[in-house]
Amino acid sequence: MALVFLCINCKSPQPQASPQRAEKTAFQTSTYWMPEIDVRSDIAIIYGANDHADMSFSERLNSWREHDYTTQFMTGMAWGDYFDFYSGKWDGTDHQDIAQLEQDGTRIMHGEGSPYVVPDSTFINYMKTAIVKKVIDAGINTIYLEEPEFWARAGYSDHFKKAWQRYYGFPWKAQDESVENTYLSNKLKYQMFYKAIEEVSEYAKSYGKSKGMDIKVFIPTHSLINYSSWEIVSPEASLASLPGIDGYIAQVWTGTSRTPNYFNGKKAERVFENAFMEYGCMVSMTAPTNRKVFLLTDPIEDGVRDWADYKKNYEATFTAKILYPTVNNYEVMPWPERIYTRPYKLTTSDSAVLIPRFYSTQMQVMVNTLNQMPLSENKVDGSQGIGVLMSNSLMFQRFPVHAGYEDPLFSNFFGQVFPLLKRGVPVQIVHMENLIYPESLKDIKVLVLSYSNMKPMEAKSHALLAEWVKNGGTLVYCSKDEDPYQSVMEWWNTGANHYSKPAEHLFSLLQIDPTNSSSDFAVGSGHVYILKNDPKDFVLNENGDKNYLQVIAHAFTEASNEQLKFKNHFYLQRGPYDIVSVMEESVSNTSFVIQGPVIDLFDPKLPVLSSKEVKPGTQALLFNLNRVADKKKPAVLATAARIYDEESGSDYLSFSAKSPLNTTNSMQIILPAQPEQVKLTGADGTDISQTDSSWDETSKTYFLSFENNPNGVKAQLTW
Repeated sequence: MALVFLCINCKSPQPQASPQRAEKTAFQTSTYWMPEIDVRSDIAIIYGANDHADMSFSERLNSWREHDYTTQFMTGMAWGDYFDFYSGKWDGTDHQDIAQLEQDGTRIMHGEGSPYVVPDSTFINYMKTAIVKKVIDAGINTIYLEEPEFWARAGYSDHFKKAWQRYYGFPWKAQDESVENTYLSNKLKYQMFYKAIEEVSEYAKSYGKSKGMDIKVFIPTHSLINYSSWEIVSPEASLASLPGIDGYIAQVWTGTSRTPNYFNGKKAERVFENAFMEYGCMVSMTAPTNRKVFLLTDPIEDGVRDWADYKKNYEATFTAKILYPTVNNYEVMPWPERIYTRPYKLTTSDSAVLIPRFYSTQMQVMVNTLNQMPLSENKVDGSQGIGVLMSNSLMFQRFPVHAGYEDPLFSNFFGQVFPLLKRGVPVQIVHMENLIYPESLKDIKVLVLSYSNMKPMEAKSHALLAEWVKNGGTLVYCSKDEDPYQSVMEWWNTGANHYSKPAEHLFSLLQIDPTNSSSDFAVGSGHVYILKNDPKDFVLNENGDKNYLQVIAHAFTEASNEQLKFKNHFYLQRGPYDIVSVMEESVSNTSFVIQGPVIDLFDPKLPVLSSKEVKPGTQALLFNLNRVADKKKPAVLATAARIYDEESGSDYLSFSAKSPLNTTNSMQIILPAQPEQVKLTGADGTDISQTDSSWDETSKTYFLSFENNPNGVKAQLTW
């Protein structure tokens, strides 16, 4: 459906650099400001540098600045509306051949007229001079280079063949012809985007400095888990060590997290569990390098579903996101224009409607909760300290299948994770690329490693792992080491090294011989356990994880002097918030009960409950009134709008509430007494009739509801 947006008074002065202010929450948008999408986060990330038919880039940018947003910029690194480049308008040369090609010559497209590109030097130069320079000249000081993606099934274009010759020093070889060709092809794809990001980020920093600006560069990217599952290659964790990269956006949402996988022999969508691991993957990628990360989720998704489906899975991914208490920076949504202004189906019919009021209210309560979400030293309940190693090379051997060795739905990874995660163990991810940072293994007691679906990219990783074990760490290695990638041309079998498999090099540093009957080795102050199973066996087969769990439980007890605890939920106290997810397919079907009084933030009516039962397969976000620091101080506790200018005295509370047009605000306010008068006025001073209100004497909370307005609704409560 084509959408027509109207803009009133769009012309604006020449762009100026955005003022410094809070940069905790953000959204991305390709359109100009409209009252229907005025989300009221700190940052509006303007997508694309093109001039639109009805508005220039500068006017689009300033339409958000004029409404008090910090403005930043995002553009695609592997695709985008770069039609001046593709057509040759930019430099006089047609670049239609820049597209990533499949074996049969099919161009891989991101949309009509927009191919996924092979990032050669000409494209990199275009990104620098036509895009980055333009937005810095417009006063932008933060740039997001989105999704540097090379499809694993690509690698057949002339541009890629030339890059192969330059990088390897010998002619291109078709990746479908051998295991080694596949590995080398994907390694080059990884390297090409690493180089592209390095060059563009260095240019942005340098050009900004020449203008007296401190430019920040972020990478919005899917998790390594998702890219590996979807058979895409990207630099991922390696970028965190680049001087030109300041952080990431963790692009996790229903669309990535609903990717099916196996557990206990059953293939199914497991949205919460996937999301929990995807966010964990991104958090662990950035924490040791002190890079900033925004955690994203989406109230809808790219796939066309119905509103009930969107709501259910939004709750699951949102809960997974806020269960990471060391991060409180969020991209609250992408594309508010499609969330608020495009119709989708109702569950009960095929008719399409704009976002229902109950869902927009709930969504805005959740979004505005993120503006208040504190950091916390608390941890998710459960046995802490079990990690699983990942490497960028996970992306190198996903496509095509060679020698009959398959890894259905990325099961070699989930086989290490799901037997624990589904029993309430908060498994952590450790990136091999980050082992050089001591923080990576600081809190890890038991580390799980498999080379069934990845390979070590540097010998140094083994030296660091061996040192960690000798100093008291516990390593569980589980792999048959029979996949065909064990023998690809790499560091462990070239030069002075003559190991037939990469694990042999690690075992030599550990001074153990797994060929004997023992599976438990004391190494210095630590231990090594060997399981000669590919992890996929643990999830592809019913009850296939029994032995794996026994080994992990024993290793954990030996390493921590604690019993490994199994349960069917995750729970976190974070400031005043109680966050909980109860899983199906777990150790029990019991509900998790939280004693109140609590405000249910997933209910648009914001009810105050004496207790909350969370059933298997559901999540909850609650405001716990028992943790209000000063119950006598009037305050807005929860709301579907952003609150400004909040003031209170002995007998009054006043504030202004702003949120998108055509939405309904619900709010809960704690007061010392029931209000005798509530006065609501618009920004123009016009009186507004409130739509709903109620007083709860037990909790001393006042529920108030009225129609939102981005210009603000002023409230004055007296008692």
